[in-house]
Amino acid sequence: MGFPSKPFSCFLFLSLLSVNLSQSALDYSTLVYKGCAKQAFQDPTGVYSQAISALFGSLVSQSTKTKFFKTTTGTGQTTITGLFQCRGDLSNTDCYNCVSKLPVLTDKLCGKTIAARIQLYGCYILYEVAGFTQVSGMEMLYKTCGATNAAGSGFEERRDTAFSVMQNGVVSGHGFYATNYQSMYVLGQCEGDVGDSDCGDCVKTAVQRAQVECGNSISGQIYLHKCFISYSYYPNGVPRRSSSSSDSFSSGTGQKTGKTVAIIVGGAAGVGFVVICLLFARSLMKKHDDL
Repeated sequence: MGFPSKPFSCFLFLSLLSVNLSQSALDYSTLVYKGCAKQAFQDPTGVYSQAISALFGSLVSQSTKTKFFKTTTGTGQTTITGLFQCRGDLSNTDCYNCVSKLPVLTDKLCGKTIAARIQLYGCYILYEVAGFTQVSGMEMLYKTCGATNAAGSGFEERRDTAFSVMQNGVVSGHGFYATNYQSMYVLGQCEGDVGDSDCGDCVKTAVQRAQVECGNSISGQIYLHKCFISYSYYPNGVPRRSSSSSDSFSSGTGQKTGKTVAIIVGGAAGVGFVVICLLFARSLMKKHDDL
């Protein structure tokens, strides 16, 4: 979305990022940041409100079957372009659950502005009224760097090698790639309508910004207009269990881990049930002996 750099100071950035490996997929709906244009649209007849409502309805309905969708509603001055995108490792159900929360959040956090972007862990939505100023796809919208710095030598080499793997992977993966390399988890994603070459350039820029902005921080997220990257370093090894934040572990891996956890929990419940039955039977036998 075309958020110009000068008015960008009018945006309120909310950083609610945290790493909690015990969180569930519901946390895909946690707010990362919001960007709201300063100018509100004048809507005495309700035309804009109707157009935005129709736009949101279309985006939410499409989120049940695709992870990226862009469309336009209205005509002339009331034309509004909007899109949503989910992370590449979300299931269709998780994508829908994430996107369906965005229309209400957009209205609550930005109100009736001529352009808005709401970024959650797992998805984002944006819209802009016709004529809104466009900016470069490399424009940085948001960043966050972990408070902890890496101890010991070799961190930068390990991080940069992981970044290089991700840069190649996001091109061959047509816009999304996630992997871990020697205790370093990295993820990159581009907006769905960005070509492979431009995607590679965008992610490369994001990587360079991460190297400069975050330094030796063990984690960071860089959101540019057309792409974003995330990385986390785990000195004791990348945990097997997936997280709903930017620390889920690879395209598909997070979902598989979730299923594994469900199976383990189900198995534990089954064992607990058997134990309860045995204790109950033992109690009955004891009463019978007492009689």
